[in-house]
This record gives sequence, structure tokens and C-alpha cells, in this order.
Amino acid sequence: MIEIKNVSKSYKKGTKVIDNINLKIEDGEIFGFLGPNGAGKTTTIKMMTGILDIDEGEILIDGKSIRKNPIEAKKQIGFVSDNPDMFLKLRGIEYLNFIADIYEITKEEREKRIEELAKEFGIYDVLNDKIQSYSHGMRQKIIIVSVLLHNPKNWILDEPLTGLDPEAAFYLKAKMKEHAKTNHAVFFSTHILEIAERLCDRIGIIDQGKLIFVGTYEEMKKEFKENASLEELFMEITKKNEKNN
Repeated sequence: MIEIKNVSKSYKKGTKVIDNINLKIEDGEIFGFLGPNGAGKTTTIKMMTGILDIDEGEILIDGKSIRKNPIEAKKQIGFVSDNPDMFLKLRGIEYLNFIADIYEITKEEREKRIEELAKEFGIYDVLNDKIQSYSHGMRQKIIIVSVLLHNPKNWILDEPLTGLDPEAAFYLKAKMKEHAKTNHAVFFSTHILEIAERLCDRIGIIDQGKLIFVGTYEEMKKEFKENASLEELFMEITKKNEKNN
């Protein structure tokens, strides 16, 4: 479970880029986080994962504060960022072993997990190559494999499908569903509204740093417009918010 309580963030004094957000992602659900560019999605995710400090409020990961107990909270997280260009000088297998060392995964278990996941995402044959030689999509795949190695309870994914080929995207979506079915939480941001519509149990829309809707797709249709696609509803809700501000 992930709990965001009265969280705010400012980059300039007096200007909040995240304004008093409250949100709970329950165990067993896939939660889609949507919003226009610059709305605050990535800033929120960086606070959830401890990359950015929280100015006001609190974020709890399975009851552990990301501010007060960051190591224990981060052990419960698997995070895929929107930028896979990291550790480029390492070979793929070196990077995965480095991550396995951090999470104290045994030699036997890591070998099994690395082989299984790398084959599933189609990168097993390039694990001895340097990551800088990988395409963008392959870099995204190895980040995803590294995140899944320690089987974290809570997945936090920032635009995880960007750059993935159709087969890898299919596997990742299937794994998201499997993870939720085992009573774990999946939180992911996306700009692909059709995927959010098909995949998510609930959806949150952020605009100008404020949560302007949280609920199911069906609840959204009842509140705004029946027989509309998520794309149409998203446009209507964000335009309405712009007019009100």
C-alpha cells in the first residue's frame, strides 16, 4: 500500500508545483496516474521514491515513511524511471549483479531470476554487452528486469512502456496484472490513455499540481459523460480545470 498525505512541493518560494495531494493506492490494484506534460506526475513519483524531498506532508510505503525511514521504505519499492540512460559503462550482467547485491539476493536466486526475466524481455543474449551499446528500448528493458529482481511489493513505474517493442510491452502489462493479483500495488504514470483505460482499476488525474479526479473509469463516465472514451473524458476534465483556474 502507498499513502500520500497532504503532500506539497515548491521549486520556487510561494509557487507550489504539487499542491496538497492526498491519495491511497491499495494492495491488489493497478493505479494509473495521468496528466498533461508539466502537471506534476514525475515530481510526485520522485517524492514517492525518495529522490526529491517533500516540503509538506508525508508518504508511506507499507506504513514506512519515505522521509523518516527511507531505507526500509525503499526496500518495498520497485521503481522504473522515465530515463533508462544509467550505468552505461557497465555490461548488462554487471548492472544486474550490482542491483542484486544491493538487495542481498543470493547467488542461486539471482541467477535464476536474471535468466528468467532477461529471456522473457528478450535481452538475455546481450547481457555481456555494455549498456551504452543498447538501444533505448533495450535500456528500458534492463531497468525493468533490475527492478523485478527482488520482487518488490509496490511497483512505481514512470512511463514504463516508452520505447518497448510490442512483445515486451505485452509481457510488462501481463506482469503488472499478475503482481496486482498477488495483492500487491502497481502505480504507473502513462500518456497512453487507451492502455490506462484497459489496464487500470482506478485512475488519478493531476493538473497544475492538483489532483482533479480519482476513481474508476466507470465513475468518471457517470460524473462527466456516459459512452465517452478515457481520452475524451481526460480532455474534458483538464480543460474544465484550466477554465476554473
